[in-house]
Amino acid sequence: MQASELAASLTRSRLVVPGAGTGITGITNDSRRVTPGALYAALRGLHVDGHSFIHQAVEAGATAVVCEELPPDPTPGVAWFVAPDARRALSELSDRYYGRPSQSLFVVGVTGTDGKTSTVSFIHQLLNELTGRSAYLSSAGMQTGAHEEPNRLHQSTPEAPEVHRVLRRMLDEGARYAVLESTSHGLSHKTCRLVDVRYRAAVFTNLSHEHLEFHGTFERYRDDKANLFRALDESDERAGTGEPARDEPPEPFGVVNRDDPHAAYFEAATGRPVVGYATASAADYRARDLALETVGTQFTLVTPRGSVPCRLPVPGGFNVLNALAAAATVQRITGCGDEALAQAIGRLRPVRGRMHVMQESPFSVVVDFAHTPGSFENVLPFFREKCAGRLIVVFGSAGERDPAKRPLQGAIADRYADLIVLADEDPRGEDRMQILRDIAAGCPGRSEGGDLLLVPDRRTAVREALGAARPGDTVLLLGKGHETSIIGATGAEPWDEATVAAEELATLGHEPTRRG
Repeated sequence: MQASELAASLTRSRLVVPGAGTGITGITNDSRRVTPGALYAALRGLHVDGHSFIHQAVEAGATAVVCEELPPDPTPGVAWFVAPDARRALSELSDRYYGRPSQSLFVVGVTGTDGKTSTVSFIHQLLNELTGRSAYLSSAGMQTGAHEEPNRLHQSTPEAPEVHRVLRRMLDEGARYAVLESTSHGLSHKTCRLVDVRYRAAVFTNLSHEHLEFHGTFERYRDDKANLFRALDESDERAGTGEPARDEPPEPFGVVNRDDPHAAYFEAATGRPVVGYATASAADYRARDLALETVGTQFTLVTPRGSVPCRLPVPGGFNVLNALAAAATVQRITGCGDEALAQAIGRLRPVRGRMHVMQESPFSVVVDFAHTPGSFENVLPFFREKCAGRLIVVFGSAGERDPAKRPLQGAIADRYADLIVLADEDPRGEDRMQILRDIAAGCPGRSEGGDLLLVPDRRTAVREALGAARPGDTVLLLGKGHETSIIGATGAEPWDEATVAAEELATLGHEPTRRG
């Protein structure tokens, strides 16, 4: 695409120094990833200012630059875009460069503190089961065409160029629906990663304490998430000339968890229709007569059309809520009947690293991504109730991220676990032991070295927990789930929780008896 062609439809930046015949072959905000023909976006960050790397980007072959301040001697032959907010301009440029792909897809966004990844997966699976035309992007993985792959973008919501590039891939590979995990970081106007995505459906799962190191206050955190629902009101304005996802797509709509006290806030953020789901409150979609098992849940699915028996082959009452969110979304989109919906729910698969049952005998071992106070309140009571013996929990808390949640995690674990083993999650540049002490402050009645162990090295911590397990016990390995690394002071080290657990079980003479 020529720079002049790209500039013709922009509203958030202007081409102040046209490069003669400048062709643009890609977009990046990382000067280290600039290749000949790239547009480089100079973004101001917390620690570095991308304007400092403009010269490096041009030396590497950038043919266009978007910036907030034009250098005193702009390189000739390079197209220079200037904007008051380079991040917002980058979003618009990315959307335009990739041909506004979200206008031709039915995009479903899922936000909330916990359950986003599983709900994205469930919606995607149901849409594929009923239509065969879905794609998705979540923190755990992505699917643009026929095959799923891990998310190697290193962010739950990547920067705007990657978002629109992936949406373009989905469209080119035949998708009709795109399901996006839409995080508070991505929805925030500080990052503008998702500001030019045309959403047709917005799903809210729940809200609890998380990411205050970025948002500053809980109220700002909630408000940033609600941008997903506000975007529904703008979806028709952004329609442009893109082809609709279906011949008669439904009007944009929202889906909220009415069991969560913040549901009304999200519903009020949009003028579009909103449907609700719940297990304990009045709602359009409900689950009655729940029979919770360690391998799944039997329940009666209640919809606006009637009720039908249903079985979710994924454990946990919280996953019933995730399945209800998916059911409400998919029935609204496809118009499918209750029987077809219940049958499709019966074939849902768990996300890798979520409720992954490694071993069931002589003691149980489960890998899960739970890492927030809200997710702890879901996972720990469930396993406390189902555990015949002791409940042993291994977890940590991320360094350089929301330290206020650490003692909250410790207090919840203190209520339910017999043995707590605290270990690295992603300490980054923080003191590893201090992070664990911050968590331990939430359970002051524990005896360090007795029913509370502080073992920073995560493999050693897993080994200690498994070695302490007796027949009938349950060992929960929380916080890493699907992630492929542990980030320390010197960078990322490879990590696979399920593989490490299997290796340590084998060392103890146990072979994993089941893989969820």
